[in-house]
Amino acid sequence: MTRASRKYRERLSHIDPESGKIRMVDVGAKPETAREAVARGHIAIAAGALRQIRAGALKKGDPLETARLAGIMAAKQTSALIPLCHPLPISHVDVQVRPARGGYDIEARVQTRAATGVEMEALTAVAVTALTIYDMVKAIDKAMTIGAIRLVEKRGGKSGDYRAR
Repeated sequence: MTRASRKYRERLSHIDPESGKIRMVDVGAKPETAREAVARGHIAIAAGALRQIRAGALKKGDPLETARLAGIMAAKQTSALIPLCHPLPISHVDVQVRPARGGYDIEARVQTRAATGVEMEALTAVAVTALTIYDMVKAIDKAMTIGAIRLVEKRGGKSGDYRAR
């Protein structure tokens, strides 16, 4: 193994620096602290479909409230979806879906008191919220696009606070 590849492996916590194999990070010795993460994303929807959503005219019901619930549920199930995520005692999840130009902006805020952060839970909540809107609206708009899913804020933990610019 080259010095460069070893250095790369040492920086990635999910890769064993000696063997290069994938591993789950051991957080057993880390203290439990209050942690919070906020993620955002966007779903672009055609004007005609937006009019139907905003008029409450979809046969499947309200896609926004259904999607919010799906996002909350997804945050709680992240460790079952993402292979190396730790199951966490989530204390709070809030998912907001707000009208935006050409679609909806989605924001998820997740909180816990644990030995590791909830960034993946917040990102998963946003992604599943958007996917649920897509599922409920696809009969009238198959060209919707989901994007700009990103972490915008994180608090707590050894690495400290983060806020996107």
